Amino acid sequence: MPSPDPAPDEAHPSPRLTPPAWLQDLLPARLTVDAQERWRVAAGAALGILLTALLGHLFPSHATGSIWLVAPIGASAVLVFGLPASPLAQPWAVVGGNTVSALVGIICVLAFGSSPWVAALAVGLGIAAMFALRCLHPPGGASALLVVLTGVHDPSFALMPVLANSLLLVAVGIAFNNATGRRYPHGQRSVATETKLAPAFSEADLDAVLARHNQVLDVSRDELQSLLSQTEIEAYQRRLGTLRCADIMSRHLVTVQFGTSLEEAWALLREKRIKALPVIDKVQRVVGIVTLADFMRHADLDLHHGWAERLRTLIRATPTSHSDKPEVVGQIMVRQVRVASAERPLSELVPLFADTGHHHIPIIDAERRLVGIITQSDLVAALCRTG
Repeated sequence: MPSPDPAPDEAHPSPRLTPPAWLQDLLPARLTVDAQERWRVAAGAALGILLTALLGHLFPSHATGSIWLVAPIGASAVLVFGLPASPLAQPWAVVGGNTVSALVGIICVLAFGSSPWVAALAVGLGIAAMFALRCLHPPGGASALLVVLTGVHDPSFALMPVLANSLLLVAVGIAFNNATGRRYPHGQRSVATETKLAPAFSEADLDAVLARHNQVLDVSRDELQSLLSQTEIEAYQRRLGTLRCADIMSRHLVTVQFGTSLEEAWALLREKRIKALPVIDKVQRVVGIVTLADFMRHADLDLHHGWAERLRTLIRATPTSHSDKPEVVGQIMVRQVRVASAERPLSELVPLFADTGHHHIPIIDAERRLVGIITQSDLVAALCRTG
């Protein structure tokens, strides 16, 4: 019996409709802040405007009589409390941007009166002045526009209420942001990030990219550097996943003991083409580590002339019962050895290799016996496999 014809929807499934790219660009981006941060910003802005208004009301402007609070301060509050790390929200940007733009607007009114083209000129010149004085502040454009629309021609208006409002809002912003765990002012200097992994990019690399980007960013340089470094750490942890040291360590160990002769240890390093030998006791516990660098150090590698002969002399066993040079591994090994548990997450070893200069880390079991070793090559291979 022939099978029934599929339903129309099953035979020709309708394609999933997606908005065009230009329409997607118009959609608002998802906010990455939680409800607590949103309420913190709202409360801070409300408190800032309240205190600014109450104090400003005590000193009305002589230029406009009863005006003691200007509308652009509301926009400034959004930046000061909502984006305290932004270069556009820093104290000089708020105070300088609003005041300078108001002065530019007043000059335009005095020179040309109030008209639409004067409003456009005031805003454009205000932005140029803010760029020149390094106090770019979006509400500054509103300050220039407000002056032209209201026909203000008294320069004292730029001092009261504009300058006074800006200073009061910044003062409240400093107190409130710091009290709620947000650094403000947020200096635009380079600040060392609090990560344990050296970033793959330098400050010069970041500066070069910012120069090519050639646009004003609404995030400070040090904040951007910190975010990029933390993102790199997150990527390492994601790529390493749940790997433990035991998953990638080398189990075929080449070890020596305290009394192993330097000649034998050197021969092992050369024969196995390795750079380090864990030094163990009779129960397989690590008591030290000897590397090529230890041999070179005791052969005075810094003195380039004749170092090869000094190295041969160091390695060669002394035929007499007394010697004035090291004869066994225990005399040149490093006793303070950084070890890691076999069950330790591999991601925790990345800072040790990246920041502390370690090239080999012995791996021990629960009874502190040597069970493996991890080298930088092992770590890089693990990153490549999990990438």
